[in-house]
Amino acid sequence: MKTIHFLATVLTALALIPGGAHLMELPNKLGLSQEAYFTVQGIYRGWALAGAVIVAAMVMNLVVAIARWRNRRAFRLSILAFLLLGFTLGIFFAFTEPQNQATAYWTSIPADWERVRLLWEYSHAANAVLTFLALCCAIGACLTGWSPALERAERQRAREIQREMQPA
Repeated sequence: MKTIHFLATVLTALALIPGGAHLMELPNKLGLSQEAYFTVQGIYRGWALAGAVIVAAMVMNLVVAIARWRNRRAFRLSILAFLLLGFTLGIFFAFTEPQNQATAYWTSIPADWERVRLLWEYSHAANAVLTFLALCCAIGACLTGWSPALERAERQRAREIQREMQPA
């Protein structure tokens, strides 16, 4: 159990790195000239691989939720982490990726480049916040129910549910 919690937490933390970097860069990048901005955007080539970490984090948080379904708090926090990470993918495909395509992955300058820049930057900022919240949920799920007394109570409750479900 501790291993899957560890993996869910570490993968969620790793998923925060790219978004956190974007969020920290945002104030400085918004002040860049068009030429400088498009030059800087070139540093993100290859970052699409970070999406694999997000998917892995989602899977592990879902595994934790399934494994801890008897503990309401751990289950809910793990499901929430899973959903928050899913929302980041939704935001990416709804807002970020269209801006990548509109600029031919930042090699072509569209007429409305400032609007494109804002959508790209703010979608990454939103994803950083959601990923941070997912990390908080993953950590919360990990910390929920590790006391021996609570684990005994969980096992006892599981036995009671099994008895209730057995035919008389």
